[in-house]
Amino acid sequence: MTTTLRLGTPGMPGGPAVTSTSVTVTVDGHEVEVPVGSTILEAAEKAGRRIPTLCHHPDLPDVGVCRICVVEVTGQRALQASCAYPITTPIEIQTYSRRVRQARQTIVDLMLAEHCGSCQTCGRNGNCELQDLAAEYGSDHFRFGQRTEPTRLFDTFGPSIRRDMNKCVHCLRCIRTCAELQGVGALGVIGRGDSTTMSPYLTLPISDVVCINCGQCINRCPTGALQEVDNTDDVWRAIEDPTKHVVIQTAPAPRAAMGEEFGLPPGTPVTWQLNSALRELGFDKVFDTNFSADLTIIEEGTELLVRLYENLVLGDHGRPVPQFTSCSPGWIKYLEHKYPEFAPNLSSCKSPQQMFGALIKTWYAQKNGLDPADVVSVSLMPCTAKKFEAHRPEMTDSGFPDVDVSLTTRELGRMIRELGIRLPDLPESDFDDPFGTASGSGVIFGATGGVMEAALRTVVELVTGGKVEDLFDHADITPVRGFEETRYAEITLPDTLGPVPPLLAHLVPDWDWLRGVTLKLAVVHGTANAQKVMEDIKAGGRFSECHFIEFMACPGGCLGGGGQPIPTSKEIRSARAKAIYGEDARYGETGRVRKSHENPAVLRVYEEFLTDGPCGHTSHHLLHTTYTPRGAFIATPSMTVPATTNATTNAPTNGGAR
Repeated sequence: MTTTLRLGTPGMPGGPAVTSTSVTVTVDGHEVEVPVGSTILEAAEKAGRRIPTLCHHPDLPDVGVCRICVVEVTGQRALQASCAYPITTPIEIQTYSRRVRQARQTIVDLMLAEHCGSCQTCGRNGNCELQDLAAEYGSDHFRFGQRTEPTRLFDTFGPSIRRDMNKCVHCLRCIRTCAELQGVGALGVIGRGDSTTMSPYLTLPISDVVCINCGQCINRCPTGALQEVDNTDDVWRAIEDPTKHVVIQTAPAPRAAMGEEFGLPPGTPVTWQLNSALRELGFDKVFDTNFSADLTIIEEGTELLVRLYENLVLGDHGRPVPQFTSCSPGWIKYLEHKYPEFAPNLSSCKSPQQMFGALIKTWYAQKNGLDPADVVSVSLMPCTAKKFEAHRPEMTDSGFPDVDVSLTTRELGRMIRELGIRLPDLPESDFDDPFGTASGSGVIFGATGGVMEAALRTVVELVTGGKVEDLFDHADITPVRGFEETRYAEITLPDTLGPVPPLLAHLVPDWDWLRGVTLKLAVVHGTANAQKVMEDIKAGGRFSECHFIEFMACPGGCLGGGGQPIPTSKEIRSARAKAIYGEDARYGETGRVRKSHENPAVLRVYEEFLTDGPCGHTSHHLLHTTYTPRGAFIATPSMTVPATTNATTNAPTNGGAR
């Protein structure tokens, strides 16, 4: 087997590298050399001088609207916004002159006059950038008055996001995030002067605009103007109700970030301490979402193989390729809004959160003699869009909502602190059975490329009959890892393949049609990048030749989700990814399985409950959704199929996409 890795955007030419010329600038008496076009903010950082900012965010292009970062440039009358001032000639800069300090203090005091001032009851109290600036510049009274009564809008954006314009400081981070980082454009600026407000596009109801509930706007809001809808009271009521059996599933990305809520460095894993904290909170059972991530891989990997067989052997294009992953609800909603004609390309699999919920309300309830109506299924997720997903009408195949409440990392962090628990000091404890056994493949779901890597570990072994370690050291499929906008890989299967394993024998007769075939794969994170890929597919570009594409709505994948601790940056997300891959590696070091199809707990579910196997009738009813194709786009992969193949199969053709 050979692997070819292409980084960036395939098929889009790039020019030769250009070496920028440099310019020398003086920052508070210190000379530094920076490339031409660098901002004063970047030059000051290189000189070891910190300039305060508010509208600036490392993930976003700068616009210089808040003016907190003003500096004095010798020879210029006006103060300049350092984040948006490009350096083209040698200049002398003062970052903390008396004039600069007074200007910054005035700006902060003016913002406080417009701010509601209810810091004690704000969810961002203690983690608010305006609060920090007020302390830094000695704002100990309201010099320009104080807003005493809420006069501006307070509402919710569906089940995921709430907005309080009384706390907005007009930094435009949310609008830039939505339009430029995510390519959605659900938010805009309405009004002028003191009537300025951030609003859904054209002041339309949020249900009428293209909001995907990703919550990236929350992660970059410097104050409490945007926060997640708080469902902690719902969970407390359930825990305190003796008639309810309350279980919680925890996803890998929150476990790699929860330590940040307690002052630990980004990327400090707290998986096993978190289990202890959840039991102290009063949850009856603590389960691992990685279990259902393994289940998802088996279902989704099987679906991919069946789709390829239908398209390439049977000539049935009812479920077209490339197959798109369906784990990210923000990505699902983005596709439904922007590219509904491609809905049939989506895997019909529910996300791990929803698969888990369906099993809780059926198999788990039956085994433990519980009335599903008395089982409260809670999930800990990195994602505000998971709240929206849990409310989707198709997520009730058990007769009850698959998931009753979805909590973000931030919400659960508040619950733990409310009980006075110091998470890092707790002893470690394991998950509960029967959903406490997971593989390393389930863990890496939390990072961009993780779903693809987990699927490849399983699909390669099911098809070749060999070990993935023979092809990739330690089963680490590094070609699909990383934070590039897109990652593209080709994997050529060997000429000698294994027999169809019993788990899949009801779907395909053999693997002869895959001999020597080159699988084309892609990984995409962030919906702005997804848009580029989708436009390439529409134009018949290289991505249209792919067989399987992983899409995640958030930068970095789930570890950069809209419900994760604030702040966020590329460096923070990289640290969380390191924790996730480190936990996967420890699975191998401690003798735990690292491949989804080897998870004994998942295999037990197929033996006892999903007895007709992956993509069988029972699993399709509970673990998949059905979507009526509308104008499906059918891509033709560049794959040569032998003419002599067995064209008979009982593969289901009614799965459709979401």
